[in-house]
Amino acid sequence: MRRGVILLVAALVLGGATAGYTLWPDRSAPAAGRSTLDLARPGRLLVRDRATGLVRGSRTRCDRFAAARGTGVCLLARPGAVPTTYALILDRAMRPTRRVKLAGIPSRARVSGSGRMISWTVFVTGDSYNGGAFSTRTGLLDTRTGNVTVSIEEIPLVKDGRRYHSADVNYWGLTFAPDDSRFYATIATRGKTYLVEGDYARWQARVLRENAECPSLSPDGGRLVYKKRTPSGAWRLHALDLATHREIPLAETADVDDQAAWLDAGTVMYGKGRDVWAVPADGSGSPRLLATEASSPTIT
Repeated sequence: MRRGVILLVAALVLGGATAGYTLWPDRSAPAAGRSTLDLARPGRLLVRDRATGLVRGSRTRCDRFAAARGTGVCLLARPGAVPTTYALILDRAMRPTRRVKLAGIPSRARVSGSGRMISWTVFVTGDSYNGGAFSTRTGLLDTRTGNVTVSIEEIPLVKDGRRYHSADVNYWGLTFAPDDSRFYATIATRGKTYLVEGDYARWQARVLRENAECPSLSPDGGRLVYKKRTPSGAWRLHALDLATHREIPLAETADVDDQAAWLDAGTVMYGKGRDVWAVPADGSGSPRLLATEASSPTIT
């Protein structure tokens, strides 16, 4: 996200929130509507309609949405003196089964390929090291055990071969591996961004490389696509082969400020402007339009 725009939005909307959570039930929280969608039906492309906020084909309104294998997550903002986000966990019929109350405004959401692991990122203010500017909180929910991790900032982090400590470490844009334990994410610290690899079961993480944001792992776990800052200041999508460490720019040459998702084994999809586009993940081809006036693309 562009920092200037985010800072303005956070200053207007957040007003000093700190992170927290409340589990179901919370009768004051907004609820998702009924839907005829089946999140367990394979191969269906779902998007959020920008005009209505609804996941198309449903009566469920979300600010961010993701789904896989019959499980969905809907981030829904509720404005107020202290802005609140509800992470609604949805079953295959888009019915809420659990609700996590977070302080902040929605940024990212992901569901692992198995449907077990769910993550979210929200923008918050109030961190002392940030002088009132925005920070992020990324949390996890293990649907198998029911465990909620409100923030992963305390995970032990290794950088340049040593344990790294800094009060300003922020995580966002998490993506899960097929084993539901390994994950990749972005961290920001001391004015730079990095790609990190983490392990949920072992509760550890390590820095892999600089200047890689909002990663998205391929279905087979072999490639990452992320946005990378170019000398002009724009972001461009790149793919990284995790076995060879070869990085290639994708054929989308426009500025893309989004966390890409995988449409299939060889194609990624992403928000550009007000629409959803797709492009091959090997650097070939050219972008093609998938859905107009849409965001949060996900494939069931």
